[in-house]
Amino acid sequence: MFVPSHYRIQDENWHRRIIDGHPLATLTTNGPTVPWASRLPALVAPGEPRTGPLAGTELYGHLNRANPHWKALTDGTHARLMFDGPGGFVTPAVYPSAPSAPTWNFAAVHVCGRLRLIDDPAETLQVVRWTAERLEERFGAGWDQTASVDYFRQILPGVGAFRLRVEDVEGLFKFSQEKPADLQESVIRRYEADDSGAGRPLAHLMREAGMGRAAGATADGARGVCPF
Repeated sequence: MFVPSHYRIQDENWHRRIIDGHPLATLTTNGPTVPWASRLPALVAPGEPRTGPLAGTELYGHLNRANPHWKALTDGTHARLMFDGPGGFVTPAVYPSAPSAPTWNFAAVHVCGRLRLIDDPAETLQVVRWTAERLEERFGAGWDQTASVDYFRQILPGVGAFRLRVEDVEGLFKFSQEKPADLQESVIRRYEADDSGAGRPLAHLMREAGMGRAAGATADGARGVCPF
C-alpha cells in the first residue's frame, strides 16, 4: 500500500484501534491469474499484547471451507489482511476558494505475514468460540454462547481457521493533514453534521489525531499535536 509520509502514523496503537474496531478484514493471497480475496473476521489472538507494535503479533481468522480461496491456501502462504476504518467524502464545497478538488478521507491498516492453517478440530472450535466472544463483547448485546456450542461443533467441518503472524504493518490515516487547521475544521464539521451519522466516527478520529481547531486553540489557529 502506498502511504505518503504525511499520512503515516508513528503510534502503532492506532493500528490496533482500526483492527479491533473494524475486524471484518479482506484476506488476499496470490492466485493463478489475479489475487484471491475473501472477506472474513480477523482479530488479534488471545494472549497476545493488547498494546504496542503489531510486528510479531498473531491474528486468528476463519472462512468457509467451501470457498475456493480456502482450497487454494497452503500452509506457509504469504498473505495480506486489509482492515478498513472509517472513511468519508470531502466535497470542495467546504473550501472557501477555488480551484479545489474532491477527495476521500479514510483510515486503513494492512498486515502481512505467513498463514498457518489449523487442521485440529479442537483448535478450530477455540477460534470460532473466541471470535464469537470477542465480537459479542465489542459489538453485541451480551449474548451467551453456551447453549450454541454443540451447534458450533456441528458446523465445524465447514470452517477453515488460520493463524497469521504479523511480519509487516502498513497504516494510512488520511485526515486532511496537508490542509491548514481552519480547513481541517471545516471538513470535520461537515462530517459531524452528516444526518446519517456515517461521518461522525471519522470526525472523532480526526479530532483525536489533532486535526482542526483543538479546544482552547489560539486565534492564529494553533492546534493539538498531530501524532503523524
